[in-house]
Parts: sequence; structure tokens; C-alpha cells
Amino acid sequence: MAFLELEKLTKSFGTHNAVDGLTLSVEKGEFVALLGPSGCGKTTTLQMIAGFVEPTSGAIRLAGKDLLAIKPAKRGLGIVFQSYALFPHMTVAENVGFGLEMQGVAAAERTTRVGETLELVGLGAFTTRFPRQLSGGQQQRVALARALVIRPQILLLDEPLSNLDAKLREGMQIELRQIQRTVGTTTILVTHDQAEAMALSDRIVVMNQGKAEQIGPPHEAYERPATPFVANFLGKTNLVNGVTVRPERISFAASGLAGTVRTRIFQGNHWLYQVDTASGLVTVIRQNTGEAMPVEGDAVQLAWEGRA
Repeated sequence: MAFLELEKLTKSFGTHNAVDGLTLSVEKGEFVALLGPSGCGKTTTLQMIAGFVEPTSGAIRLAGKDLLAIKPAKRGLGIVFQSYALFPHMTVAENVGFGLEMQGVAAAERTTRVGETLELVGLGAFTTRFPRQLSGGQQQRVALARALVIRPQILLLDEPLSNLDAKLREGMQIELRQIQRTVGTTTILVTHDQAEAMALSDRIVVMNQGKAEQIGPPHEAYERPATPFVANFLGKTNLVNGVTVRPERISFAASGLAGTVRTRIFQGNHWLYQVDTASGLVTVIRQNTGEAMPVEGDAVQLAWEGRA
């Protein structure tokens, strides 16, 4: 039996089904990302698990128990919001310990657990600072520590890194994954960022119009998309003669599909090309190895696995 089970979960707002018969099983300790565009139902799904939104129909079970019969505050869930929602008048230690205080945990144990959790997220030396004295990344770690310190059965992450700049977000992805593996908490992440979902999760649930279009390991969904929506949402792709080909799988070769370079864009570690061919416009990504590359206007031949 799975640790967390969503069975035919549906939420309707009038005639609109925000979530439409979603079924998902999550194993204990697993990291699952709900991925999709705005309005696909991923946040509504998270809110139903948390208890903030009541399902129209369907079931949610946690460790075999009916989660819908339990009040939100009693569900034992840790939640990190996009805004972090830190108390500005409380220190880092007070923010992290707030949930334990509400649970009636004794002061001595509270101090120990807060200290251990702040060390886990790399903020052991920041206990007396206030949120205004922290960077965005540090505030995010405080919010994560506050969610983890109560030792939740499930950690719910609602776009937790979206307010960070690109470089910091990438670093926090690595840290978040390492922390989750260390603690082993079952985690559900909501994100619209494909790279983030693929970097962090054991499995992704690609959602579209309230339904799961594909559930599986990130590499499997990327390499073998179940639907055209999944293929297009998980990064760039080409449809060449009925075959989906990722841009990084295409190379310039001595023979293959003939074309002319329309656009060449330098993106640091790789070049992004658009090539006009008889089969339409083809996007090509080639790693920047320092060697000479075709320029705009060049005639080229494109090849990929299965096509010489």
C-alpha cells in the first residue's frame, strides 16, 4: 500500500473541473513534482492534500487513513509557500520554533530541535537574526526549516524557489534535494519550472487541464513523452516527419536532412540553432566545445539516432 494515495480526486468550481479525476500513489520517502502550466490544477491538488480546499469528490489517504476526515492543523504536514510567510517580528529561531510551540513541545526540546534543523539547512549561526536581515535564499531556508522541524509526515512545497534569481535558484535546488534525501521526508512539490521538476523529483506528474498526462521518472517523461503536450512542455522538441526529436539529439553531419541555418544564438555552454529544412523549422542545440560551428546562412546536414 502506498504512503499517500489520491483516488479519482476532483475539484469543481461551477462547471469547471480544476482537478479532474486525479489518481496518484506516492511511496514513503519519495519526492514527487506536480508540474504544469498555470491553471492546470497542480496548486489546487496541493491545497486539497493540505486541507485548504475541500474536494468535490474522490479520496485522499495517508498511511491508510482517510486524510479528509482530519482537520488541516492535525494532518501533520509541513508546508513551504512561495512567499515564505515568515513572521517579521520573530527571530529565525522563533520562526522555526513556532510550530513546535503550538504543539506544546517543551522549551528544552524545542531549542534542541530548532538548532538541529537550522544546522541542517546551513543557518546554525543565524538564530538571532530577523527575516529582514536575511537574503531571499536564507529566508527560503528558514521557511524550509520551519516546515521540517515539526517532523512532518509529508512536506508540501508550493513554488518555493520561484522568488529567487536564476543562479540562486539552481543552487537551492541542489541543497533542497540533499536536505530531502538526508531527512527522508515524503515530499510533494508544485512547480511550473520543468528544469526544477526534473532536477529535484523521483517522479513527475505532468498536469494539463486538471488531468495527469504522464506520471513517471523525469528522464522517462523527457525521453518518451506520452503525449504531444508532455513533449512540448518538457523542454524544446522537434516534430520531424512524425518523429519527436529533442534538439540536443540532433548533430551536424556529412549527410542527413538538408537545411540552411536561419538563426544561431550563443548561450554560454551551448549554441541554439534554427534550421530551415524541407520538413520545416528544426531547432538544434550543440554544446560549446570551442570548435568552429556553422553560421547563419550556411548549408548543413542534420542527423540523429535512427537517421544517418
